Amino acid sequence: MHGIIKPHSADALVERPHWSEKLRAWSRRNKWFLAIVVVPTLLAALYYYIVAADQYQSEAHFIVRTADASPMPTSGFSQFLGLGGGMSPSRGEAMSVNDYLDSQQVVNRIDDKLNLVERFRRPEADIATRLWFSEPTPEMLLRYYRRQVNVKYNQETGITTLQVRSFRPSDSFAIINELLALGEGRVNEINRRSQTDQLASARRQLAEAEQGLLAIQSKMTSFRQARGDLDPEGSGKAQIGLVTTLEGQLTNARAQLNAMKGIIAPSSPQYVATLARVRALEAQVAGQSGKLTAGGGAIAARLGNYQDLQIRQQFAAKRYEVAAANLEKARDAAMKQQLYIVRVVDPNMPVKSEFPKRGEILLTIFLSLLVAYGIGWLLAAGVREHSL
Repeated sequence: MHGIIKPHSADALVERPHWSEKLRAWSRRNKWFLAIVVVPTLLAALYYYIVAADQYQSEAHFIVRTADASPMPTSGFSQFLGLGGGMSPSRGEAMSVNDYLDSQQVVNRIDDKLNLVERFRRPEADIATRLWFSEPTPEMLLRYYRRQVNVKYNQETGITTLQVRSFRPSDSFAIINELLALGEGRVNEINRRSQTDQLASARRQLAEAEQGLLAIQSKMTSFRQARGDLDPEGSGKAQIGLVTTLEGQLTNARAQLNAMKGIIAPSSPQYVATLARVRALEAQVAGQSGKLTAGGGAIAARLGNYQDLQIRQQFAAKRYEVAAANLEKARDAAMKQQLYIVRVVDPNMPVKSEFPKRGEILLTIFLSLLVAYGIGWLLAAGVREHSL
């Protein structure tokens, strides 16, 4: 027996309108929740998942250190790398390099070489994140550059992290490599300036000492030529030796003469010869002694002038030796203070887009709006309660 087909009940016919009415009623009751939380979150999701362009980030790590920098690890990671965070001489230079990489000068140089404006205005870039103007002012380009390029210095490890974002992987890779090249160029320029400043003073002192030594050498040569004596000091010693010898002979002759007195008659030939010899020696001693001390041209005067020149020559030579040693020390110090950029992590060629971080951004927007809505609801509830 066939079953009886019953028509749809009235409740079944109104079931769908019933749910739509409930939805409209819920929407009316929660219109502020929809307006403050749901709609903005949906609009943000629409933008980030449909409109926002992918951005690719390339990252590199480097450290600026000196040739004689001794590791001073302050953490396990820096100790593992053998790099110290307490190297104050290179820390200031690292900060100066980082500041240079974040400067208008670097932006201009990269723009001239890589056409930075074109890379930040790629066709795939969305209107909200691209560089808006094809001919931006330098200040506008710098502001946008700082949005896309991040230079971070870690005080603990001394490592600088360089991050570059753009709309194509090749663009990020090219920009970060150019930044590293400019950083190394800046370090080389700092080295040249430091060496010039340190060595210039030492070279100047050496040149002055050399000129002083040459001048005193010239005076000594002129003195020898004017006196006709190659070695005045040796000549003086020889003259003193001659006078000493003659005085010794004179003393012996006088002793012989005194011994003859009372024994031999003064008129005897032997006594007369000894007396003549004594007188001759006395004359020789007086003459040779006069050469040593008498008059401005005496050996003593010439020797005094020559010894004065010798003292001045020794002083000039010592000054020259000290200046030469200081120059070598300055060279060694300049080499020890030579700065280097050590690449801890080389730049990578991005493969997958990591920006914008859509999920994190939407979650942050939703939670922030939810908190704002909750605060507003509590305030409104408090106002209504006080008004009753």
